[in-house]
Amino acid sequence: MANITTQQLAELIIGIARTQQAMVDAMESQKAGFKGSHFASALDNAAKIRVTNRPLTLQELPARALLQCMGRAGPNVEQLTRDLEALLNASGTASAATPADGGQSLDMTSPT
Repeated sequence: MANITTQQLAELIIGIARTQQAMVDAMESQKAGFKGSHFASALDNAAKIRVTNRPLTLQELPARALLQCMGRAGPNVEQLTRDLEALLNASGTASAATPADGGQSLDMTSPT
């Protein structure tokens, strides 16, 4: 079995999120308002966007990548890689949600 790097894992997560975005777009084309009325709230719950004072977890990372795919700029592979490294190297502390270089994290609950 090959050893996967955090960079490769970040690219995989973004690729999956883009595939999911294509399915959401297909649903939106079949039923106008699907994203806003049905999908957005379910995705917010999966990403735990509204939960405050809680560090980012690996379980929420894919949903947050999908949220970023739905935005104008899209996800940043380098930032996702840093977030993954922080989460994978963390010992369960809150510092795992803060990237090492002070950049913008996928933690959408933080004020920065």
